[in-house]
Amino acid sequence: MTRSLNELRPVYVVGIGWHRYQNPSETPYVELGLTAIRSALADARIEWPAVESSYVATALLGMASGRPMLRHLGATGAPLMHVENASASGSTAFRHACIEVASGISDVALAVGVDKRNPVRRSDTGIGHLAEDAVVPFTHFALLTNEYAVRHNASAEDIARVAVKNHHNGAKNPNAQRQQERTLDEVLGGKRVSGSLTALQCTPIGEGAAAVIVASEDGIRRLGIDAGRAIRTTASVGRSERVYPPGAGFDAALTKETADLALAQAKLAPKDIDIIELHDAFTVEELHYIESIGLCPEGHGVRMLKEGALDIGGQCAINPSGGLIAMGHPIGPTGIGQIGEIVMQLRGEAGPRQHGGARTGLAHMVGVGAVCYVHILQK
Repeated sequence: MTRSLNELRPVYVVGIGWHRYQNPSETPYVELGLTAIRSALADARIEWPAVESSYVATALLGMASGRPMLRHLGATGAPLMHVENASASGSTAFRHACIEVASGISDVALAVGVDKRNPVRRSDTGIGHLAEDAVVPFTHFALLTNEYAVRHNASAEDIARVAVKNHHNGAKNPNAQRQQERTLDEVLGGKRVSGSLTALQCTPIGEGAAAVIVASEDGIRRLGIDAGRAIRTTASVGRSERVYPPGAGFDAALTKETADLALAQAKLAPKDIDIIELHDAFTVEELHYIESIGLCPEGHGVRMLKEGALDIGGQCAINPSGGLIAMGHPIGPTGIGQIGEIVMQLRGEAGPRQHGGARTGLAHMVGVGAVCYVHILQK
């Protein structure tokens, strides 16, 4: 008989930290990761030996990259696991850290994501792709953008407003890679990538790190952690793709399945969510995913966007961090950074990005369309 996370013992996020997401640099990944981990330890007000297990999420660094990073904190003998799951690597690491603590195996666990884009390693399966040289990721999403616009009578300007909102949020986030507000004219007038997509509507190439520490109630009491700043994870769901009907958007269909399960697990409806951090590598994705999550009917995302319902202070703040478009998408850290943003919001510590009265947040990531992870956190 399967059991969901909320049927096990409660698990809480007690520490969060980042190394700012940034343009590619000469900074060693070890420095990126250690900065985030030490920040999370300081936020939780605990020392490294209190961490009983570590999950290191990367997508580009190669084999056993966590060992030369964590050894600078001290050799404690605690278990170390490496996680690679494309864009959902950090979300996967967070899920398994939560499961370990919720199951009672550990009282305190670390999930840290770190990545650098250079060098990029590609796997050679020995099987060619018919359209590999013609359809690259941004072309796929440019086609999705056109399809969404035609189906729902939306304009290129309507869809580009997603980027305007997220650049506005990122400008207030000291951890974001892009920290500059952009007008609609600037977004639309930028370098054309594919179709109507411009560079400012796409996630940038970058690097960085994010870390969170999760703990049980026993761990919180034993270590004297401030329970008033602990945020509970009430749902954790991971899914992989199935065979969908012809014409179905597989990312959106997979998102709907995963989000429905997570909301049921937390005993919530979409209207109960105050904050959503989601995978918006391209502007059209945000519209697809808020509709798939159930925040509004299909095709109504643009209306909510134009009404300000998706802004900080609106009905539900979507990507208050700036999302992948402005916060950045270093890959390994991205899902963990989403958790950190939601925790900050639910604590009321987000400063100029604070969404008033936030008590429930949802984090969503997809990985190359093959996997999807959704987490729900509550104050």
